[in-house]
Amino acid sequence: CKRKLSERDFLGFTLALLGWLDVILVCGLPMWRKTSYVGSNFVTSQSVWEGIWMNCTVQSTGKMQCTVYDSMLALSMDFQVARALVVISLGLGIAGLRMSFTSHKCNNYVLDKNSKKESALASGVVLIISGVLCLIPVCWTASTITNDLYNRGLVNGQRHKLGACLYIGWAASFFLVVGGGLLCSSCP
Repeated sequence: CKRKLSERDFLGFTLALLGWLDVILVCGLPMWRKTSYVGSNFVTSQSVWEGIWMNCTVQSTGKMQCTVYDSMLALSMDFQVARALVVISLGLGIAGLRMSFTSHKCNNYVLDKNSKKESALASGVVLIISGVLCLIPVCWTASTITNDLYNRGLVNGQRHKLGACLYIGWAASFFLVVGGGLLCSSCP
């Protein structure tokens, strides 16, 4: 093919791919919420990282022990919804990335120019939806954590902190939405 991939298409695909890889991290890492417990001395401190599939306890000695949740009912409502939405986001993300290949100017999968334009638009829309589906549970969990910070009925050991997956999730959503928008606006 003599025609190169446009810079907008390349940037859109790259951002969407980066966002999708971030959603994989958000799904797999147990770092959505962090709770720290400190005993009467610093020797007995521990941190608990909670994720949507497992939680991990890190002792002050550096020893880490992770346990997978036994039941879906053991999860809070925000984590139950997060599981479903993040998995759907992953599926839509890979579908959107695959569809963006069919809209490339030089492929032989789709020969009609109008079909390529529709494929580019569809891939962008699917990637934007994927980003929004990742954003919903991340914002819900962050809202729950920040609301608990101001709850006077909770003691310090019951208060959670924002985990790294929430920040990664915000970045993933941004990359997917912007990448999808760029793919929507490109014309093969």
